[in-house]
Amino acid sequence: MKAEILELKKQFGEIRLFPETLDDLWHLSHLVGPGDLVFATTFRSVEAATDKIRPEKVEKRPVRLGIRVEKVEFHQHTNRLRIAGVIESGVDVSSHHTLNVEPGYEISVIKRWRSFDCERLKRAVDASAYGVVHVASVEEGETQIYRLRQFGPEWVTTIMLGSSKGADTGARSVFFEKSLEALELVTGPLIVAGPGFVKEEFADYVRRYAPELAERMLVIETRRIGRGAVQEVIGQGVLDRLLGDLHLAREVRLMDEVLLRIATEGAVAYGIDDLRRAINYGAAETVLVTDTLLRDERAVGLVEQAEYVGASVVVLSTEFEPGERLEALGGAAALLRYKI
Repeated sequence: MKAEILELKKQFGEIRLFPETLDDLWHLSHLVGPGDLVFATTFRSVEAATDKIRPEKVEKRPVRLGIRVEKVEFHQHTNRLRIAGVIESGVDVSSHHTLNVEPGYEISVIKRWRSFDCERLKRAVDASAYGVVHVASVEEGETQIYRLRQFGPEWVTTIMLGSSKGADTGARSVFFEKSLEALELVTGPLIVAGPGFVKEEFADYVRRYAPELAERMLVIETRRIGRGAVQEVIGQGVLDRLLGDLHLAREVRLMDEVLLRIATEGAVAYGIDDLRRAINYGAAETVLVTDTLLRDERAVGLVEQAEYVGASVVVLSTEFEPGERLEALGGAAALLRYKI
């Protein structure tokens, strides 16, 4: 994401945004919400001059519109963000229009930029400096490849060659060759993970036949395979060694701490009512809230109150396992300074 502050006074103003990836569109889906004013160049039907013989022609021309947002929809599989609302500036004022935002499409957003909006924007801008991280979970006869989006792991493909336990060297080589073919399409850092020795043998294969890929590769021991291995990689803080805090690692650690304190009856609160009580008592130290809950203005007010009393706020993606767990607890929780 590229961002340029055009005007900002007392948290209100205009920021020009230039999304570059699917991750950036996901961030925009949480940065832009109902009531915001979004400017963009888009295509709008304009009536052309006609005569009485031919039917009226309607053509679409590029126009600059300001849309008062009513609805935002993130379409992950079509790589698109739809922003719908009423035109306030430009042609056809008071009509409805939908902006189809894709990577490379510039928009300007005028709104009150809350602290967690600014934190999310900074994270999106910082992440653009790095390639996308991929994790390959390698076990006997199966390699699963995941792409680490900022909203969680995204499955890419699975390579299978039956069960290679006890198989001859030729069969193992074919399996490694097919796995490497898939990974050579990957750009950015690569993590090879899994239990046992198969991943080590595959890593040696990569070093021998794809030395350029090997320079971007890190091998990690995990107890689980597949998506579970990805979760372990993030939980171990391995991503920090590659590109600093990807935020996902922090989500895993904080949510694990919440669940531990719940299990041991420690200093924790969860659910909106308990969270409100903890904030009112000044006991909240770190507040965790799901991105979906922030669409509720009452929840937003509670988060702002938490920041006012000195609590840090972390927004968790419901596309990833820690966010799913938090959503099951009511969408909000807090690590407390003391039990209440």
